[in-house]
Amino acid sequence: MKKLTLPKDFLWGGAVAAHQVEGGWNKGGKGPSICDVLTDGAHGVPREITKEVLPGKYYPNHEAVDFYGHYKEDIKLFAEMGFKCFRTSIAWTRIFPKGDEAQPNEEGLKFYDSLFDELLKYNIEPVITLSHFEMPLHLVQQYGSWTNRKVVDFFVRFAEVVFEGYKHKVKYWMTFNEINNQRNWRAPLFGYCCSGVVYTEHENPEETMY
Repeated sequence: MKKLTLPKDFLWGGAVAAHQVEGGWNKGGKGPSICDVLTDGAHGVPREITKEVLPGKYYPNHEAVDFYGHYKEDIKLFAEMGFKCFRTSIAWTRIFPKGDEAQPNEEGLKFYDSLFDELLKYNIEPVITLSHFEMPLHLVQQYGSWTNRKVVDFFVRFAEVVFEGYKHKVKYWMTFNEINNQRNWRAPLFGYCCSGVVYTEHENPEETMY
């Protein structure tokens, strides 16, 4: 039987998203994203979308595993595990807290600069997603998210800033995570998490999504 081996340049690693692991939801100038108002859930208890961060509610991604505060220790462990790549996302609201600003948040840019430097120090290739359920909450509430063409321009500005800023550190980019989930217009949570779309009472969700 022929022995199968992986090529030497095979990228073996792990994958997360900024909102899943970073925590620090309001640190470093970061603004609120759609996942910052998504509560936890349990068996028989659905997750809840709130209009703002409410007292007494538990929002899991506010702390997560605090990758924001411990990424250097975590990346060292990734290297010990033999990671050759690490897929994560750039939190849009760390770079543009509201999403429609003319200039980016420098503290957010510095965080990802340091994160990518740390990965490359251990020869771990960054694989970066631009949009992984992290639409700025301001763009949802003031513009209607992707239903407003202006949001496309805001996203292009965000993409151009990170492409230019990290072009010497990031080779591999992905645009949207699980874009196919947006087809599930019958489940409001999918439309909200994937696109920041909130359906009104008299709206046709299928028409809006398509």
